[in-house]
Amino acid sequence: MDKQQGNHFDAIVIGSGPGGEGAAMGLTKAGYRVAVIEREKSVGGGCTHWGTIPSKALRHAVSRIIEYNQNPLFSKNQPSLHSTFSQILDHARGVVDKQTKMRQGFYDRNQCQLIFGEAHFTDSHTVAVVKPDGSTETYTADKFVIATGSRPYHPKDVDFSHSRIYDSDTILRLKHDPRHIIIYGAGVIGSEYASIFRGLGVKVDLINTRDRLLSFLDNEISDSLSYHLWNSGVMIRNDEAYERIEGTEDGVIVHLQSGKKMRADCILYANGRTGNTDTLNLEAVGLTPDSRGQLAKNGLYQTEVDHIYAVGDVIGYPSLASAAYDQGRHVAQAISQGESRQLIDHIPTGIYTIPEISSVGKTEQELTAEKVPYEVGRAQFKHLARAQIAGMDVGSLKILFHRDTKQILGIHCFGERAAEIIHIGQAIMEQKGEGNNIDYFVNTTFNYPTMAEAYRVAALNGLNRLF
Repeated sequence: MDKQQGNHFDAIVIGSGPGGEGAAMGLTKAGYRVAVIEREKSVGGGCTHWGTIPSKALRHAVSRIIEYNQNPLFSKNQPSLHSTFSQILDHARGVVDKQTKMRQGFYDRNQCQLIFGEAHFTDSHTVAVVKPDGSTETYTADKFVIATGSRPYHPKDVDFSHSRIYDSDTILRLKHDPRHIIIYGAGVIGSEYASIFRGLGVKVDLINTRDRLLSFLDNEISDSLSYHLWNSGVMIRNDEAYERIEGTEDGVIVHLQSGKKMRADCILYANGRTGNTDTLNLEAVGLTPDSRGQLAKNGLYQTEVDHIYAVGDVIGYPSLASAAYDQGRHVAQAISQGESRQLIDHIPTGIYTIPEISSVGKTEQELTAEKVPYEVGRAQFKHLARAQIAGMDVGSLKILFHRDTKQILGIHCFGERAAEIIHIGQAIMEQKGEGNNIDYFVNTTFNYPTMAEAYRVAALNGLNRLF
């Protein structure tokens, strides 16, 4: 086989994050000759190197420190634990290394060729890859999957080259240990990092450009997060926007449009993300991303060019690592079988603040707007034996269900292990017919003591409200 034949593949996947990995693994298992192009030095994408994995590893380390310091078993006779952001970064890097090696093994075992370099299209069936040594090589394929993910949004009037101005990627290279940080943007990323830094004893100002935190959440859960951040010492400033961000020699000054000025050792700008499509030369294939760098797709994840598919953050909602992996698997099915499954109706949201938040299904405000007759069942963690034993008594579980059919409409959890607890309710919500009924939680037998028992408590609480 000559070089040109060796450079042709049945499918080329651009990006090795969750979406790219899901597509590549599905296609290789279907018998396709597949190459994955990754511009970084190792596989895993933003999820593994800068997003989900490191931030959750940081959060875990901080929450364990808080748990130790607040546990009366340890706090009476032992000195408190203290750590800095730079110290716990070592833990995050160790997890990233393990994840990278594991994911590399997936490609090796499935004989999927990895090509490292920056890819761009030269025509509709050809990509040129600029290798790390500066050389360029071209590759052709019958099908392409764009899974290039997203990156932090950089407004042009903010100097991200300044040593004290960070985004959610570069914050992982923080060298100094700030005593005071401003976080601009109170979305998921901003709220999570506010919890992390405050848990380390850093003074935190959280600037929210909206009127409430995480407004897509059930209002009660959003209010709970606001209260616990406030109670931990985070200063939340709602309905604010910057006029100018000024980097100084040893810190930063944020000039707000309201006339306020705020000074801190550094700022984390975490307000929005944009799809990584600007370097792909999509004009060469007739594709035009929107203003957020995202591509339109149909039910088979095809773009406007039939043989080019897209998954993950570059297609927008829900912009979750878990959903991206499923989208990649579905694309593999679409290419190999001409049909594709879609994401499940009830995709859970996991937010790794301290404490955690997780939701699935409708919120109270959505059900009220839709005039659905619903009822609410609640369980407070402080009433659960397992929570009392573990010292995890902050939090609650809320079940929303139809008053007449008892169908489960939404589940919202605030507290430690919320992202795990939610999946029990999600599994029941996904059942068809009478299987999706709040009576399940009353009639089943839970291990005792467990956090899962919150479902039985909440179900009984809700059913007692019916008349």
